[in-house]
Order: sequence, then structure tokens, then C-alpha cells
Amino acid sequence: MKYRKLGSIGEVSALTLGGGGIGQIWGQTDRAEAVETVKAAVDGGITFLDVAPTYGDGEAERVIGQAFDGKLPAGVRMSTKCAVLNVQPDEVAPRIDNSLSDSFDRLRVDYVDLFLLHNQIISDGDVARYRGTTHSLFVDTVRPIFEKMVQDGRIGAWGLTGIGVPTQLLQALEEDPAPSVIQVVANLLDSPGGLKRFDEPAEPRRIMRSAQDRGIGVMGIRAVQAGALTDQFDRDIPIESPDYADYERAASFRAFAKKNGVSSAFLAHRYALSINEVSTVVLGVKNRNELSECLMAEETAPLDPDLIAEVDRLVGRI
Repeated sequence: MKYRKLGSIGEVSALTLGGGGIGQIWGQTDRAEAVETVKAAVDGGITFLDVAPTYGDGEAERVIGQAFDGKLPAGVRMSTKCAVLNVQPDEVAPRIDNSLSDSFDRLRVDYVDLFLLHNQIISDGDVARYRGTTHSLFVDTVRPIFEKMVQDGRIGAWGLTGIGVPTQLLQALEEDPAPSVIQVVANLLDSPGGLKRFDEPAEPRRIMRSAQDRGIGVMGIRAVQAGALTDQFDRDIPIESPDYADYERAASFRAFAKKNGVSSAFLAHRYALSINEVSTVVLGVKNRNELSECLMAEETAPLDPDLIAEVDRLVGRI
């Protein structure tokens, strides 16, 4: 396993175990298999675990709590998240505090290395159009609370989930104090799929570059774009959904992977790991078989520029 610098967090593994799979969002698994998957991830060299209260209504956090009973192995870091949305300023602190306290209970800990805002930031004039935290509420209330939590030793650092209005994310990255980490879509389609809830182009590569320029760590998410970049979805997907549209767009990519004797997921993870600005790629695996394939993808050499260009051409990026 290779290790890379993730902003102020320090060195972490090139792969992070995310909470979507073990939280039973991506296809079926069970608690026992999820727990064993977490343990296998750490045994395989993964040193960062990324969960959220919304992953299976707290299930992902409970899995981590059960796997380690509050005693994380040496060198393993962890993050969780909180959605604030657009509440009144005096409601923000209780919402954040209650969310983190509930996460601590499920995780069986009293500290996390990273705490992320788990909703998009929107301009003050877009309240009627988009769901999220207004820029003024973020600057005046949310961000100072996060900073105080760092000072108080409840969290090591704070960050942003970077699926949201790009102009607002770019502005937040330029302001001070800046987040330590941002999670950004890192897949070969540059697509957030069904999570695109804004009108602007998504622009994940631009967001990554901006973060890198300021020394902000980048966690690459949705490497297989909700299953659109795998050989076959692991759950029922409506054909009218953005994720299914991405699956159809990736048909030539799947054929290319098959021609090269690998699965689409294997090649998609290698692609995400080859994006220069990404410090760690967050996995959505739900069992040890899926984890094993991702570990093998990380062990394999990064894609060379010619192969990346060929993949980009197949899906219309260039």
C-alpha cells in the first residue's frame, strides 16, 4: 500500500474505506460481513475510514464501533460528517454538537480526525432553488464552530463534501480559514450522477486543482460512480436515472476493460488512483471480495498517460 499526504491530516493510505458499502447503501450485505470487511481493510494496509450518520441510518458508524470497540489500531484515522442545511444561526451549534455526539456513541470513540460538512454550500440568493447551507451561514456560523471544535480537541480537522455548486466550493477553498480536506468526485466520467443537484457544470478537476494549490487534501469519491463504472449494477436502477445514463455512456469503457482482461471496477479504481491531485480514493465496497479487487488495483502500477488518454477518448472526455 502506498501512502500520501492528505492536507493537515498527514500521511494516509492511497485507499480509504468508505461507509457506503458497509452501511448497506450499495447493494446487499450484512453486519457480520461488513465488520469483517473493515478488519480486512486495515489488515490490507488501509489507514483511513470515512463514514457518515446517513450511511444506513448510522449503520456504517455502528460497524466501525463493533469492529474495533472504540480502540482503533495504531495509525488508523477516521472521519465522519454532519448535514447542517439552512437552519437558523442559533440552531447550528446544537445540530452539529448532537450529530457529532451521536456519531461518537455509534463509533464508540470521543474524537475523530476529520469532520466534514455533508451538504452543499449555496449562495444566499439560491435558497429557493437549491437545498444546502448558505454561504453567509457557513462563513458566520458553521466554519467558526468547526474551528472551535478543533481548538477544543473534539476533532482533528474539518472539511467539505465537494459535491455541490462549484462556484461556492471554489470560493470556500479560497477563503480563510480554509478546510483541511475536501472530498471530490474522482471518476473517469467526471460525473456525480444522481448527486448533481445544481445547474452549473460539476468541474471536479478544477476543484481538485484549486484545493491542491492551497495545500488542501483531496479525497477522491465515487470512483465507480454509484456502480455505473462496474460491469453490472448491484441493485435496481431506474433507466431514467442519471446513474443509468452514465452506465450507458460507459459502454465502450466496459468493452475496453473486458478486452484487457480486467473488470470495469478494477480499471476504474486504477484510473482514480492515477489522478495526480487525489491523495486517497474512498472505496464504497460492501464485502471482502470487492475490497480484495480494490487492493489489487492499488498494488498495480498507475495507468500510464497513453492509457488514461485512451479511456478519456472512449468516454468523450477528450
